[in-house]
Amino acid sequence: MDAHDVTARSAPAEGSAERAVAAVWRIESARIVGTLTRMVGDFGLAEDLAQEALVDALRQWPVDGVPRNAAAWLTAVAKRKAVDAWRRRERLDDRLALIAHDLEREQAELRDPWDPDEVDDDVLRLIFIACHPVLSREAQVALTLRVVGGLSSEEIARAFLVPTATVQQRIVRAKKTLAAAHAPFEVPPRDEHAQRLGAVLGVLYLVFNEAHAASSGPEWMRPELSEEAIRLVRVLAALMPREPEVHGLLALMELTAARFPARRDANGEPVLLADQDRGRWDRSRIIRGRAALATADGLGRGRGVYGLQAAIAECHAIAASVDDTDWDRIVLLYEALGRLAPSPVVELNRAAAVAMATGPASALRIVDQLAASGALRGYHLLPATRGELLRRLGREDEARSEFAVAAGIAGNDRERALLERKARGAVS
Repeated sequence: MDAHDVTARSAPAEGSAERAVAAVWRIESARIVGTLTRMVGDFGLAEDLAQEALVDALRQWPVDGVPRNAAAWLTAVAKRKAVDAWRRRERLDDRLALIAHDLEREQAELRDPWDPDEVDDDVLRLIFIACHPVLSREAQVALTLRVVGGLSSEEIARAFLVPTATVQQRIVRAKKTLAAAHAPFEVPPRDEHAQRLGAVLGVLYLVFNEAHAASSGPEWMRPELSEEAIRLVRVLAALMPREPEVHGLLALMELTAARFPARRDANGEPVLLADQDRGRWDRSRIIRGRAALATADGLGRGRGVYGLQAAIAECHAIAASVDDTDWDRIVLLYEALGRLAPSPVVELNRAAAVAMATGPASALRIVDQLAASGALRGYHLLPATRGELLRRLGREDEARSEFAVAAGIAGNDRERALLERKARGAVS
């Protein structure tokens, strides 16, 4: 059960309390569950206690009013439930004494406002445990969005177009896996830091990519999901201010999301970069993205994978038009990215930049080599890119054939429709 599950079954008269519970859970769930996990030593139990506290809130807040410090109220109630459970099991020990002491201290805190911008080590520990390497990537994503991001099972299911039951099963299985692995609630040792942080950033990048270009379904983009990814990376940047790749990922997300308002037309159809109205780009996001990239650069440790991608996004963000874009610099950045993290997708993107910098013929040679290697078999953007290059070279019949192939393997409905129109020669 999660916050949305609880509120969905409440009486209509309790609407304001439901909204308050949902808002507090969305903003503060990571801190609440993180604090409880540190105290009870069990991640799954901590979330169960938090959910029970939500049920109490829905009963009491319509009668007594919403507490001034709602998040601290939920945390205190959950801790009392832990104490009661241990008493019933006759497990009075040092943990009980510690929590009892904390509860006395927190009674005073209930009168003080809870600062939603304050982050602490418990949240950082929670992020790392949600992305623990014993979990599958699907489980890491579900658990991160649920426990760190505060999304309900239904919201996660809608975002990734899977049944709610599937999301719930992933979360339950993830908790059991963490318990079986005795995963410690801690920031990993320094010798594991880079690897574990890479996994965390990879999960958040995956969430954002699904928002940027949905892998399946009727909508090309899912902007609401991007907001969650950006919010979580902001939290991580505040918790780990000396990690340049965290700021690099934040910069990449902000600069990419800046183009979202112009990526769809009034009917929700895709609008490609060359055709976008740059006046609709979100300038505040561009400013924030460039500031985050400057912060990453200022740490003096060089650009990593996300920092290089953010630099590419910055080139697009500051250009007045496609023709004014510094394509030579973008090619160089893709070359650096390819050396740091070799990937056929990076090479395909480099080819697209080469086409703009030096012409389609040289880019087509790169794409043909990729096609011959078989590394991107089944990836619809390979024939789609090849089709664009062939069309620019005047080889229309071959181009339409490539667009038809791309349409046949595209998973997203909107993108498939666009490729089908190109295959018919209906898009110039």
